[in-house]
Amino acid sequence: MVIYFLRHANAGERLSNPKKDEQRALDKIGIEQCGYVGRALVALDVQVDGVISSPLKRASQTASLVGNELSYEGKLQFEEALRPAASFPEFRKLLGKYAKCESLMVVGHNPNLSEFLGRSISEGGCEALVDLKKGAVAKVEMGRHSAALQWCLTPKVLRELYDAAAASSRPKTSRK
Repeated sequence: MVIYFLRHANAGERLSNPKKDEQRALDKIGIEQCGYVGRALVALDVQVDGVISSPLKRASQTASLVGNELSYEGKLQFEEALRPAASFPEFRKLLGKYAKCESLMVVGHNPNLSEFLGRSISEGGCEALVDLKKGAVAKVEMGRHSAALQWCLTPKVLRELYDAAAASSRPKTSRK
C-alpha cells in the first residue's frame, strides 16, 4: 500500500477556544497551497484509491481541494484517528480498516501526523523525526512488515515542481 501523508494547508493562527479552533478554515494562502500541491501531485502522476481526513475543517478543506485537483471521484472519508490528539495505535487501526486500498491519502495535523509518518518508517515502531510543514506531503510505501519513505516535499518544492511541469508543457514559440 502507498500512503500519502498530507498535512493540512495554512489556516492562520490557532484559536484559544478548542471548539472554535476545530472550525478554523484555510486562509487565502492555504487555499492557494492546495491548488499547487494538488497540481504538483498530478504532475508526479499521483493517484489515490481513498482520501481520508481529520474531521476538522482545515484538514477536510485541504483533503477536498487537493482531491479535486487529483480528479478523485470517491467519497471523502472522515476519521477520528486523524484528529490532532489521536494516537499511533488508532492510526494503525485506521490503516487496517483501509487495507484493501492500493493507495491512500491521509490528511491531518501536527504533531501527530509527523509522528505517524516517523513511526511508520522506522524500525521497530520507534520514532524517526520527519517534520511535515503545513501543506507538505510525503509518500510512503508500506509493506507487510516494513515501510519506506519515497519522498517528502514541502509546499515550496511542490510549487516549483508544478511551475516546472507547467512550463515544459507549454507550446514552444519559434522566432523568425
